[in-house]
Amino acid sequence: MGTKGRAVPRVVCCAIPIARQSNKVLVVTSRKRPNNWVLPKGGWEPSDVVLEAAASREALEEAGVRGKITRFVTTIPTPSSTYHFYEMDVSGLEANWLEEGERRREWVDFAEAVRRLAWKKELAEGLSRCSLAGR
Repeated sequence: MGTKGRAVPRVVCCAIPIARQSNKVLVVTSRKRPNNWVLPKGGWEPSDVVLEAAASREALEEAGVRGKITRFVTTIPTPSSTYHFYEMDVSGLEANWLEEGERRREWVDFAEAVRRLAWKKELAEGLSRCSLAGR
């Protein structure tokens, strides 16, 4: 796959939005593949300053989710991107958000989230390393 014309792999920040009381994960549909599910994720921008800020921004844009980044989970390099995963304890969901017309969102239990993300190896792997994995 390569770096898709970039000199270095793209830096991608992923939020794992968690509802701690119910032990559920919020997943969203992919814009490119609307029948597939993903975690909120996207490229780091210099205005984000830190990677955690990019994960929070992407969660708000893609899923309308607000919360606090509570834990770094893992970094997974691929030929084209380097994925950084962060757990987010969700405090609320916006009724309207930037990409609501392009995505669906759904709370699912951990096993179902892993099943839905299985098509995208790095996302399934990142999720499998979060704190819900051992429950």
